[in-house]
Amino acid sequence: MRVIHVITRLIIGGAQENTIASVIGLRRKPGMDVTLLSGPGIGPEGSLEHQFESMPGVLAIVPELVRPVHPWKDLRALLRLVFSFRRQKPDIVHTHSGKAGVLGRLAAETARVPCIVHTVHGPSFGRFQGAVPNFAYTLAERRAGRFTDHFVVVANAMRDQYLAAGIGRPEQYTRILSGFNLQPYLAATNDPHLRRELGIAEKDIVVGKIARLVELKGHDDLFAIAPQAVQACPRVKFLLVGDGHWRGRFEQMARASGIGQHFVFTGLVLPEKVPQLVGIMDCLVHLSAREGLARALPQALANAKPVIACDCDGAGEVCFDGKTGFLVPPGNREVLRARLLELAKDADLRVRLGRKGQEFVCSHFSVERMIDDLYDLYRVLHLRPTAPAAQ
Repeated sequence: MRVIHVITRLIIGGAQENTIASVIGLRRKPGMDVTLLSGPGIGPEGSLEHQFESMPGVLAIVPELVRPVHPWKDLRALLRLVFSFRRQKPDIVHTHSGKAGVLGRLAAETARVPCIVHTVHGPSFGRFQGAVPNFAYTLAERRAGRFTDHFVVVANAMRDQYLAAGIGRPEQYTRILSGFNLQPYLAATNDPHLRRELGIAEKDIVVGKIARLVELKGHDDLFAIAPQAVQACPRVKFLLVGDGHWRGRFEQMARASGIGQHFVFTGLVLPEKVPQLVGIMDCLVHLSAREGLARALPQALANAKPVIACDCDGAGEVCFDGKTGFLVPPGNREVLRARLLELAKDADLRVRLGRKGQEFVCSHFSVERMIDDLYDLYRVLHLRPTAPAAQ
C-alpha cells in the first residue's frame, strides 16, 4: 500500500512530531510504502527535517507550500502536489495541518487518489480568531471535507467541533491519540546538575510550560498570576520551554513583573531533550486557547508530573480534573492561581495526581499503539468499497 503524507511545515511542534512518528513507524509495517511531502520548515520554532537524513527519498520539500495565504505560491503548491500524486499513484493521501490539509486534499481529489484522509491536530477555526478569518477557514474546511473519506482526530473534542460546523459524518471520524516514545519520560529524573545549570535551586518548586512562544498559548495568563503566586510561595520558579516570535515580549514581561529571577527561558529545545526538562519539573501548566490535545500534557504525566490545563478542546481527555491534574476555565486567572498554589504547596497531592496520570498515559499513549491504530485504519479504508465522501 502506497501512502503519501502531506504537512505544511516540519517545525518543532506536536503535530509535526506526530506526523514524523507516523511516517517512520508505518514504514516498518509489512507492505507499506510511506513518504512525506512538506513545505519548508523555517522560523524560530526550529526544524525537524533532520530526522529524515538517514532515510533518503522519504521526505520531499515543496518550496511553495508556505503557511501564510499567498495566492501565487498556493497555486504552484497545488499543481506540484497534483503532479506528484499523479506520478506516484498513492492508494491513500493523508494530510495534516491547515494549509496542507486544504491544498493536499484538493490536489488528491484532482488527481483521483482512491482514498483521502485528514488528521485534525487542532481546530482551524473558532472563537480564537476574528469573524472574517473564522468564516474563511470554516468554509475552506467544509469544502475540503466534501472529498475527505476519513478524518483522524487526536481528541473527540475535535470531532465534535467539526461535526457541529457541518463537516463530515460521525462514522467518518476515528480518534487516534497522539502517541510518543514513553521510555525517555519514564526514565527522566530530577537531575540536580541540570537544575544548577538553569539556576534552579534544589528546593525550588518548578512549574513548567512547554509551548512555542507565540500568541494563544496562554503565557499572558501565567505572567499575570505569577507575582501573587511567588508572594504566596517564594520557592516557585517558572520554566518556559520553547522559542517563538514572542520571546522578546515575554522576556520583557518577566522583567516588568518584578520577579524576573523566577522565570527561566530555555530557548529552542529539540524533542529528544524535553524529557530531561520534564524530569526537573514539579508540575506542568498548559493554557493554550487553541489546541487539539497538547502532547505536553501526556508527556508530563508520563513522568508522573501533575498538570494544570485550560479547559478547552481536548485537554479534558487526559487532564481529568482532580484525578490527574486540574482543569481551569479559560481566562479565569483566580482559579489558575489557586490551583497552581495548591500543587506547589502539597507534595503528596503532586505525587498522587502524577501517579494516576502516569498509569493512564502508559495505557493509552504509546507510539506503538498509535502506529497500530493507523495501520488498522488504513487496511480497512484500503479494502472497503469506494464510498461517497461527505456532502
